[in-house]
Formats: sequence, structure tokens, C-alpha cells
Amino acid sequence: MGSTEVNIIDILLVEDNPGDARLAQEALKDSKLKNKLFHVEDGEQAIQFLRREGQYTDSTKPDLILLDLNLPKKDGREVLAEIKEDPSLKAIPVVILTTSNDMADILKSYNLHANCYITKPIDLDRFIEVVKSIEDFWLSIVKLPKSL
Repeated sequence: MGSTEVNIIDILLVEDNPGDARLAQEALKDSKLKNKLFHVEDGEQAIQFLRREGQYTDSTKPDLILLDLNLPKKDGREVLAEIKEDPSLKAIPVVILTTSNDMADILKSYNLHANCYITKPIDLDRFIEVVKSIEDFWLSIVKLPKSL
């Protein structure tokens, strides 16, 4: 018979706005799929988490990264560039989730190999709807690479 193994999807949320982080956590908590959300607040923490450095030596390699662009210490563009230049990280899909709708940011993100660019809606209900649609697409429809 077929396996009934439940895959847990690990998501890294890189978001410095506590309100947006909380909304994303709430939206993903009610998920149809099993997921584990890890949250860091700046670009330096994101890179440490991904490289399992400092306080993140026991971190898990995420299956999906939700990345804000406007971050303290190291901005999201720098984080995206580092992820996509690192052979051990570059296969992880990165969804840019940011307030910027500047065409220069959109083009730069895609040139740095972002997998998707989404502008955060101002409306709270719409924000939750957007996070749920990210979940539906990236966690239900798309086949994500798994670490060996």
C-alpha cells in the first residue's frame, strides 16, 4: 500500500516587522499542510540560520524562504544574492514578500533569481489571503527540492 507519511514543510520567514510576522504566522498556523515556521528579524540572522552559524547551529534547512527586502543589518537583496550564490542554498525557493512595488526592486530581485515577487497588501485580511495563497501554491502545487 502507499505511504501515509506526512511531509512537514519548513519555512523561513525573514521579516523585521513584528505585525507582519505575526500575521504570516497566524495564516500559516491554520494551514491545510503541516509546516514549521522559523522567523528571523534581519538579514544577518537569515544568513546565520541558513548556514547554521552562531545561535542557529541546530537550525533546519528550510524548504521555502519568505524574504522581506527592507531589513536591518543586511537587506533582503544582499541576502537573496548570498542565497543564490551558495551551491548548498541556491535550490531553496525564495519568495520576496515586501512593501516595495518599485520596478527597480522587482527587476533586481528577479535578476538575483528570486522565484516570486509579491507586494504586501496594506489591508490585514488581504495580507492573510496573500500568505495563504503563497502556501497553497508553493506548498500544495509546486514540487519543492528536498535535501538528501
